Amino acid sequence: MGDVKDMLSGVFAPLTTPFEKEEVSYEQLASNIEKMNRSGLKGYFVLGTNGEYKALSISERLKVLRTAAAYRASNKVFIAGTGMESTKETIEMTYRAADFGVDMVSLLMPHFFSKRIDNKVLVRYITEVADHSPVPVSIYNNPSVAAGITVSPEVVQRVSTNQNVVGMKDSSRNNYTEYLKAAGEGFYVLAGSAGFFLALLQAGGIGGVLSLANVFPDVCVKLYALSKDGKDEEAAELSKRILLLNKVVSGLGGVASVKAAMDIVGLYGGEPRRPMFGVTSEQKELLKRELLEWEFMH
Repeated sequence: MGDVKDMLSGVFAPLTTPFEKEEVSYEQLASNIEKMNRSGLKGYFVLGTNGEYKALSISERLKVLRTAAAYRASNKVFIAGTGMESTKETIEMTYRAADFGVDMVSLLMPHFFSKRIDNKVLVRYITEVADHSPVPVSIYNNPSVAAGITVSPEVVQRVSTNQNVVGMKDSSRNNYTEYLKAAGEGFYVLAGSAGFFLALLQAGGIGGVLSLANVFPDVCVKLYALSKDGKDEEAAELSKRILLLNKVVSGLGGVASVKAAMDIVGLYGGEPRRPMFGVTSEQKELLKRELLEWEFMH
């Protein structure tokens, strides 16, 4: 897939996992990927927060990877979430993912013993996985789903000296400038939300893993292209619209509303896996009305 910087430069969709009657629908996953293959997305992040990976069994995770590997276009970069609570299991999952041909793995930080997890623990975890991984490793920094565990700039500075640790998806919103300063050569920062995607690109980031890209991939890609081409005014105007759209899509109910929006635009979203609730029929109607007001539908 070329060098790492090229591999991470662009927009990624953090693929959702479709369920039908509480079972993973690999058929709908394949259908979604085939439709997204026609977009300008750089690639896919599989088994992340939007993929509800914590609600999947290990065998289901592996089958999701197998399906994504079989249906993704050859020019789309394939990143898999392999973070587990133990280093040993993370390494094992990383090897399994590599067997399916992923280009890179992404590690959500361990957080079960959150009171005992400090910089030292995180550095050892990331470094040991990277030293064993047959593919490049990136960090997934998302305190909101990791019991508040936040990767610090010091951790970034220390692990970015490892040649196999190549970047970070940052969903912490307010820390990306510190990560960009701390990053060593060959370590790249991507936005974890459309909410600060343009700001991160302008500060020196190179891409984004955006839940909104599950619904409007080419709108997100257009923003990236405008920024890259130096069309700052057009980028700023589009970013304002995307910020509002992102609040409607992701802000209404997280993964549940992203899935509902996917249903509206002709992809398969469906319900989140229990115990989580989907959006109500009233919320879905509101979402549909809001989306129809945007000219992104056409």
